[in-house]
Amino acid sequence: MHLTECPRDAMQGIHAFIPTAEKIDYLKALLEVGFPTLDAGSFVSPAAIPQMADTQAVLEGIGAQIGSTEVLTIVANERGAKEAADNAWVNTLGYPFSVSETFQQRNTKASIAESRLRLEAIQRMAVESNKKLVVYLSMAFGNPYGDEWSPTIVADHAAALVELGVRSLSLADTTGSSNPDSVYRLYSEIARQLGPELELGLHLHAQPNEVEIKTEAAWEAGCRRMDTAMKGLGGCPMAADSLVGNMDTEKVFTWCASRQIETNLNEHSFLKASALAAKLFEKYQ
Repeated sequence: MHLTECPRDAMQGIHAFIPTAEKIDYLKALLEVGFPTLDAGSFVSPAAIPQMADTQAVLEGIGAQIGSTEVLTIVANERGAKEAADNAWVNTLGYPFSVSETFQQRNTKASIAESRLRLEAIQRMAVESNKKLVVYLSMAFGNPYGDEWSPTIVADHAAALVELGVRSLSLADTTGSSNPDSVYRLYSEIARQLGPELELGLHLHAQPNEVEIKTEAAWEAGCRRMDTAMKGLGGCPMAADSLVGNMDTEKVFTWCASRQIETNLNEHSFLKASALAAKLFEKYQ
């Protein structure tokens, strides 16, 4: 199982600003664990996500320790994509593309049609700068805003993104509305339709008691790439005031270990990073 650790997602909804030096220390601890991908920050408006205003400084602070870890940053428009594409420490750009018109406006201040045009430009930037692009297909598991939603709509958007040239896609459960059955059905169906052309992952949100059963459903559906966050913290601050946390890394790691599913993570460093996460998030939450 390829685990993408998401400190960016964990921290972005915390109102108290976490000092840059403490973010750097935490991300260095995560790098020692050996996560294949680290969602380390975002190049978005500081007015929208104040916690990520120091992403450039954080990347400079961890740069010497990155090694083979793939560093991902979220972008929401061409300006942010240019910053990420020009950054020597960034390997991957992540763009949130919603199947919900309401949430796309709320999250990126653009319609779905405008977002598609942005994505075309961002993809060109990624190709020209030799970066990878992963698109998060948000609201993939339901829509609390009343916009039309169905698995077919999600699959159609996924197919359209593949036609656009997207080769890495993550089905995102932005508000925690998925359940094991919907995770299994949607993932397996899109993988069946687009699998040969697509690296397909999951970015799920969950209540603490749902993590293991959603992980099992994802694995049984064929998912081998999943986003998680230490302590299960976080969620999209643009989605709701009451956030449903990310998939708890510790619980997913334990689930994989109990079934002898390899994650290639350093267990000693993992425990140290988990302890640091507990101290850091307790201090600033």
